[in-house]
Amino acid sequence: MLKWPTLQDLASASLEEVNQLWAGLGYYSRGRRLQEGAQKVVEELGGHVPHTAETLQKLLPGVGRYTAGAIASIAFGQATGVVDGNVVRVLCRVRAIGADSGSTFVSQQLWSLAQQLVDPARPGDFNQAAMELGATVCTPQHPRCSQCPVQSVCRAHQRVEREQLVASQSLPGSPDVEECAPSAGQCQLCAPPTEPWDQTLGVANFPRKASRRPPREECSATCVLEQPRALGGARILLVQRPKSGLLAGLWEFPSVTAEPSGQCQREALLRELQSWVGPLPATHLQHLGQVVHTFSHIKLTYQVYGLALEGQIPVTITPPGARWLTREEFHTAAVSTAMKKVFRVYEGQRPGTCKGSKRSQVSAPSTQRKPSPGQQVLDSFFRPHHPTDVSSLNSMAQ
Repeated sequence: MLKWPTLQDLASASLEEVNQLWAGLGYYSRGRRLQEGAQKVVEELGGHVPHTAETLQKLLPGVGRYTAGAIASIAFGQATGVVDGNVVRVLCRVRAIGADSGSTFVSQQLWSLAQQLVDPARPGDFNQAAMELGATVCTPQHPRCSQCPVQSVCRAHQRVEREQLVASQSLPGSPDVEECAPSAGQCQLCAPPTEPWDQTLGVANFPRKASRRPPREECSATCVLEQPRALGGARILLVQRPKSGLLAGLWEFPSVTAEPSGQCQREALLRELQSWVGPLPATHLQHLGQVVHTFSHIKLTYQVYGLALEGQIPVTITPPGARWLTREEFHTAAVSTAMKKVFRVYEGQRPGTCKGSKRSQVSAPSTQRKPSPGQQVLDSFFRPHHPTDVSSLNSMAQ
């Protein structure tokens, strides 16, 4: 927003610039789609962003149902609901929906609920409040029920109180009058009979999620190729990834897909390097270690190699899709977090560094981010010092 404060600024930027600024944030397609959306608005829509959720989703690339609803309600005041992960959790607990929240039927019901609940007078504020409620109070693992402003209407909390009462009186469980009648068949919003209530979870019994598939495992061999005596100072080789697929358009060290066993990966990697810079001394290609990086659906293990062109004539001709960068340029280039991890392994093997320390190779300094002023206000609001009577709460809301 500082670099491109207007849609026109973003639309006129290059994809390389967008990727460079987005580097390290993950979900790299989002940066590309932001720019595509800006270009669409500037070039085809007269510089005006669509005002309704329906037209936003229809006209702008990469804008889905949630994004469209959020923009329409927050920016343009349309009375349309939104459902993100936090809202899913809040609604499932308030309505005691125990079925898989990712199923099509439950998702449709949640969107319908969100639309019924949204405040037509202040839809943007309402939607942001619902999301913040899930983010700060109705959290996944340790919800702060005693500080929740909707506790009195939360069916999950009511269920917890009933279960605690039954347990304290040592009474056998009795049918829940709010459960669907057995003759009606299994309710599509209730938890399946195979998943009984877990007393230790409390309201965190809701929502139930289908078990996620573990990310598939892949292996890659990658090499940091350096010219220590290049003109103007030491430089390292980066090549550009394809325009589509994982990490599309970003820059990386030359890499090849490899078998986990490592068979023939040296030969394949050397051929890949030679395709970019010509003949290379195979004996100088050294294995330095490995880096594991997990993307949303892939667990990728990089076997890290290094090769320094000592005493050779500097390479001055670079084919399209490749570039030689200084270390300073590398750290500001459009490269992924995984490549920065790879480079730390390479740097850890250079003279004067701690070669045996994994921590120095792949770990970034641990810092705890200070809460933003807005987050501090939210935290103070939800601390248990405010009045609990209805009139006081109404006055605070106003």
